[in-house]
Amino acid sequence: MKKATKKEIDALKSALLERYADAVTELSYTNAYELVIAVALSAQCTDKRVNLITPALFEAYPTPNDLANADIDHVKKIIQSCSFFNNKAINLIAMAKRVVEVYGGEIPLDEKELVTLAGVGQKTAHVVLIEYTQANLMAVDTHVFRVSHRLGLSDDLSATSTEETLVKKFKTNLHQLHQGLVLFGRYICTAKNPKCDTECFLREFCKSTDGFKPR
Repeated sequence: MKKATKKEIDALKSALLERYADAVTELSYTNAYELVIAVALSAQCTDKRVNLITPALFEAYPTPNDLANADIDHVKKIIQSCSFFNNKAINLIAMAKRVVEVYGGEIPLDEKELVTLAGVGQKTAHVVLIEYTQANLMAVDTHVFRVSHRLGLSDDLSATSTEETLVKKFKTNLHQLHQGLVLFGRYICTAKNPKCDTECFLREFCKSTDGFKPR
């Protein structure tokens, strides 16, 4: 697969920023606590499904303190239509307990602190900080991974390596580019039947339509 040239990378960046200048997450939330929960639940689950689950969860447990003292079976019942709901329920309660005990009930908006929370890895932390603070960070989900490879931006085998490559190549406006790549991959450069001939505004830069997945 051919790699994108410096000129193509600059043109791709400009096109993505123009198209997705105001893009934000499609997850529904009203504060950092709700965002952390929504992002954690979205792992291997669609945003649409998460948005169906979270209203009842947020109503039942509106604060970290409420969730820290939650009944595990009740949390499982609320989120049972989400993938891996058993582990996610355990992690949500553990996350809330640490937020209460260590951070005074406030979500820490620092990557090193966020990743100490149960169920919050680097990718989740980055997504939270990108959305909530517009941090100059990149996060690579399946959409970003696939699109990055199809556009010749990366030939890395893992999401982590792909993230590092995108940071080096784009350098700035990473939060907007992350949101743009996610939406582009979700609605246009889809895994199956990408809309190359009807909706793609980056077709001239395309190197492949293979369905790339991280190993």
